[in-house]
Amino acid sequence: MKDTYQTQLPTRLVKLSQAVCRGREEKSDVFSGSGSLRSRWRLGAIILFALMVFLWGSQTAHAQISMSEYKVKALFLCNFVKYVDWPGGATGPIVIGILGQDNFNDSLTSAVEGKNVNGRPIVIKHLSENDDPSGCTILFVSSSENSQLSAILGKTGSLPILTVGEDESFLQKGGIINFTLKEGKIHLAINLNKAQKVKLQISSKLLSVADVVKE
Repeated sequence: MKDTYQTQLPTRLVKLSQAVCRGREEKSDVFSGSGSLRSRWRLGAIILFALMVFLWGSQTAHAQISMSEYKVKALFLCNFVKYVDWPGGATGPIVIGILGQDNFNDSLTSAVEGKNVNGRPIVIKHLSENDDPSGCTILFVSSSENSQLSAILGKTGSLPILTVGEDESFLQKGGIINFTLKEGKIHLAINLNKAQKVKLQISSKLLSVADVVKE
C-alpha cells in the first residue's frame, strides 16, 4: 500500500493546482482571503508553490485532503517545465522520461494530459537502464534504479536534461533536482552548479521553495 501524506489543503487549492497542470486557467481568488494567507503565500504566487507551502506544514485548513507521494511528485514534474529554461530553440514535444519502475500509476499521465507549454505538448516516455536518454527534456530516475545512479547520470553528462531523482545521493552523483522526505512531507533539493554546467536556468521562484546545494 502506498503511503499517503496527510496535509491540510483547501479543496479549491487542490483543484486549482490540478487545473494548472491540465493547462486550464482559472481565477485564483483563493488568494483574496485573509491578510495572513496573502502574507504567507504572497499575493498572486503560483498555485504550485502555494501547494508546496501547505505540504511543508501549514495548519490553516478548509478541508483535509489525502494525496499520495507520487501524485505530489507528478504535480511537481509537470510544473518544472514552466520554471526551467533550456538552451536553444527547441520546438518539438517536451519529453518527460521515466527511467525504471513507474510508481505514478496514472497520476503523471493525468497531470500532463492535454497540456502544452508555448505550443509544445508534453509527453511521457518510459525508459530502461540501457535506453538512450538524450531525447528527454526531463529525466525522472525511479528509486528502483538507485544502485545504477552513477552509470545513468554518466549518460546524461553535459546534455541539457533536467534530471530528477529520489535518493539521498542523487545530487552528489550529478543529478539536478532531488525529492526528499522530511517529517512525512516532500521537499526539493537542487544542485545549482550542475544545472548551470548543462546550461539550464532555474527560475528564482523554484529555487525559493527548494534547498539549494552546490556540489
